[in-house]
Amino acid sequence: MQELLGGLLLASHLMPWAELPAQVAAHADRAGFQDAAVYLCDLQENVLRRLTGRGLTSGEGAPSGEDELQVATTMAGRCFQLGRLLPLTREGQDGVTWWVPLLDGTERLGVLRVTTPHDDGATGEDLKLLAALVALLVVSKRDSSDAHARLVRTRDMNVAAEMQWHLMPAMTYADAHVVISAVLEPTYEIGGDAFDYALAGDVVHLGIFDAMGHDTAAGITANLAVAACRNNRRQGLGLVDTTVAIEQTLLEQFGRLRFVTAILADLSTTTGVLSWVNRGHHPPVIIRGGRWTTRLQCQPAHPMGTDLGLEPVLCREQLEPGDRIVLYTDGITEARNKEGREFGLDGFIDFLIRHQADGLPVPETLRRLIRAILGHHDGRLADDATVLVAEWLGPVGTKSQAQARVGLPPAA
Repeated sequence: MQELLGGLLLASHLMPWAELPAQVAAHADRAGFQDAAVYLCDLQENVLRRLTGRGLTSGEGAPSGEDELQVATTMAGRCFQLGRLLPLTREGQDGVTWWVPLLDGTERLGVLRVTTPHDDGATGEDLKLLAALVALLVVSKRDSSDAHARLVRTRDMNVAAEMQWHLMPAMTYADAHVVISAVLEPTYEIGGDAFDYALAGDVVHLGIFDAMGHDTAAGITANLAVAACRNNRRQGLGLVDTTVAIEQTLLEQFGRLRFVTAILADLSTTTGVLSWVNRGHHPPVIIRGGRWTTRLQCQPAHPMGTDLGLEPVLCREQLEPGDRIVLYTDGITEARNKEGREFGLDGFIDFLIRHQADGLPVPETLRRLIRAILGHHDGRLADDATVLVAEWLGPVGTKSQAQARVGLPPAA
């Protein structure tokens, strides 16, 4: 196994994206792992597409057959949803076909298919190592490849969405103290929604933004707001002063013509104290004990960019281990069906609670949430819908807890 991993790693230094699947298959075959194939999930997490190295060209039809597998109805999709290795013995087939999760840290990328002679525990552990290296190679090569971008898109994307997807951090992060996961829709027509998070020592910075409008100008406004937030936060400004600095940046650029609502928050992973500032946005919700919910009240200041003179207020809340902080935009709760009925805050939170009780990984819960909201809205949203969930595991959290929350296979 060491020879397989070492050889693939050394080969990767001068490996273009197009050669990645062939190199993975060739190195795996030398170690006795046959028919290795990499499948990456599309941006909406509906299908898994086989990485062939050819890419998709403009006007080319979508993959079909074994090159595209449904997340909702296949073994490969089940592996992706739950983050579990799934061995499958097919009638008349020599050996065992495995589906193995591909994870960049805790962000779900897709799955790896491999056929092996046996389905014992040692083989499973070897496949986890191979999948971990393949995921790292995918991440290291994808930013230099338009072929990757085409593969994970099922339709054309507008300019605002192109900006937003390159703006935001990974959709999922976890360590022994905190689990963060986010989702946003419409994937290909995002306007002014954005989320952000970052860690600095024992502090987790969280943010959700909603810029006015649903066009390219809204995307530019959201990009500017997030960039200003990061710039001032990294210079050591606190939450209140950061929101003031964001507003000043927006006013300098747009006057009072564009504005952004936001929640900016800091979570201490050692004490569980949540500090936040509300700039004209929906208040955060806390899910406690998997069933109780609280809307955190804090006097809101005006949206950033309106310059109405309302002083931002810093508010605090003491969290308990296991509390989940939920930040969201109005597209989540105000999505209406053709009869005009909203999905609603109660329906939104109830969905999260029910799926938490089912033990689903947080990223999978959010994937299903978006499917439910799209179903409620006949498949198309009139507004951006974004949600970010952060769970504090406690000052002495464990990696096994974090692994369970995100569907990460446990270590041996």
